[in-house]
Amino acid sequence: MSHHSIAILDFGSQYAQLIARRVREAHVYCELFPWDAPVEKVLALKPKGFILSGGPASVYAVGAPTLPGYVISSGLPVFGICYGMQLLVHTLGGKVDPSAQREYGPAEIQPLMPGTILDAVSAVWMSHGDRIMEMPPGFIALAKSNNSPIAAMGDFSRRYFAVQFHPEVNNTPNGAQVLAHFAQEICGCAPDWTPASIIEESVGRIRTQVGGERVLAAVSGGVDSSVAAALVHKAIGDQQVAVFVDTGLLRQGEPEQVARTFREKMGAELVAVDASAEFFAALAGITEPEQKRKIVGEKFIRIFEREARKLGDAKFLVQGTIYPDVVESAAPDRDKAARIKSHHNVGGLPEHMEMSLVEPLRYLFKDEVRAVGEALGLPESLVWRQPFPGPGLSVRCLGEVTPARVACLRQADAIFTQELAAAGLLGKGAGTSQAFAVLLPVRSVGVMGDERTYQEVCAIRAVVTDDFMTADWARLPYDLLAKVGSRIVNEVHGINRVVYDITSKPPATIEWE
Repeated sequence: MSHHSIAILDFGSQYAQLIARRVREAHVYCELFPWDAPVEKVLALKPKGFILSGGPASVYAVGAPTLPGYVISSGLPVFGICYGMQLLVHTLGGKVDPSAQREYGPAEIQPLMPGTILDAVSAVWMSHGDRIMEMPPGFIALAKSNNSPIAAMGDFSRRYFAVQFHPEVNNTPNGAQVLAHFAQEICGCAPDWTPASIIEESVGRIRTQVGGERVLAAVSGGVDSSVAAALVHKAIGDQQVAVFVDTGLLRQGEPEQVARTFREKMGAELVAVDASAEFFAALAGITEPEQKRKIVGEKFIRIFEREARKLGDAKFLVQGTIYPDVVESAAPDRDKAARIKSHHNVGGLPEHMEMSLVEPLRYLFKDEVRAVGEALGLPESLVWRQPFPGPGLSVRCLGEVTPARVACLRQADAIFTQELAAAGLLGKGAGTSQAFAVLLPVRSVGVMGDERTYQEVCAIRAVVTDDFMTADWARLPYDLLAKVGSRIVNEVHGINRVVYDITSKPPATIEWE
């Protein structure tokens, strides 16, 4: 099944993935390419239009990204955002100058031409230093702001449009409507990118990739690995064997829940392996987070290879890699983005593997994964469970990872999530998107029963987000925080202080490591 598609060219923006997500929310398929990707790779998509992302450069800087010639020669509609707007102006003969006053953060725009989609937009998010001083021939100004005389512009005859603000971020209310309008109305794309179409196409690709070979699915009980395994099971049935590795780094009750879900709900074959001793031995003395991720990734693969040989030399390994994993790990096809951290199932994998990867969710966002899971009939409790990092509690147990410290963290985490659930703040449509506890390698003095204590600190974190690329800290009720803190200090031996993380992403990441 082929889709009408949009090609998004990434000029180095950390928000480029949000553009893709907004276009997909409009049920239009799109793919994200580095700005200098081979022309044949981009045009193989047969796009009906191009979106040019923002970026940190100035169009006049030495070595700054340039607009590929095929964008203009294609005759297709073009939509430029921030740097993409400046680049379009610079390429087509307009004038871009450094602004005496940079424009970062919230701003107001005033439409200059009634009757356009910009009538629905007023509050926007700006992030630029340069600004447009003179438009190229054929363009007219569509909006202005206090610091940008040309905050939006358009050439209606060539179907070229551009905005200085970022419509893709939540800080621009109704900005998603602008991108949807471009994709559907300007480019004429049919809104046929749906969970049903994703499943249909994934099943076809999986069957083509694996043929009649045996496949192992690496399942952790998390949303991503479970949906990936369910997709593969739908495609090839009994050719797949789900392998659950108990690393000793899981949350409370998860090993039992994973087995129950796969055997009873999905009817899939599941092999459970208790490898907790191996993982703790490999992590002994390790405190650096990137080392933890590499060690866990390496150990996972070697255990799966061992199980594959036991099960008749499976040739393929299914993993629940999703798009944010790829982005934050700066995988080879995203080498224009800064590496934030490597992910267990992307950057944490060893270079040499006996099995080939099957990653049916690799270019899906979390909300798309959940929609696919629901369409596949997976239980809501699984589809909407809290996200969990591939390396498990090893990256929430800051400092050395030991069985005792992990047990302490696991108990604190369970208390926090229990209280959130009791308050109706956990699960589908609840007030938090992700919540967890972190054990810090910091000791503080306390008093319990008139005696001095010197124990570790627990940080609790809850965030609200719809894309996991940006997130804000959840404003939890004080009474709830008080109850959680009291229970952890009183019930978990080894913790005598609880703090609440009130940092958004950015500047922080959601996970601490």
